[in-house]
Amino acid sequence: TVAGQFGSAVSGMSGSEGGMTNVQLLQQMAFLRWLSSQTDEDRRILAAVTGFGVGRELLNRLSSQDKVDSYKRDCILAVSEFVRQNPRASQAQINTEVEKRVLLFAAQVKALETALI
Repeated sequence: TVAGQFGSAVSGMSGSEGGMTNVQLLQQMAFLRWLSSQTDEDRRILAAVTGFGVGRELLNRLSSQDKVDSYKRDCILAVSEFVRQNPRASQAQINTEVEKRVLLFAAQVKALETALI
């Protein structure tokens, strides 16, 4: 139904930063176009864009890419926090911290790979 499609479209409108992802924006544009015309062609476009978004999200969840990206952000933030808290750290100390954080990142990714097998 139109109400059901509208509800599901509205519930997926905000991204992690309060805005829409590119895929969500395309889906909303296709949905708006279909709402104004309700032609079969616009319905097919809406179905294709929505299908692409669903497929992309399924691939992301199956591959755990979102977790890998989160681990990478955590690694970078931890290194930058170390440098911020230790402005007089030597290059050797910074290298040691980077190595430690990269090894942790690698272990987290390896654990994900093991869990998927």
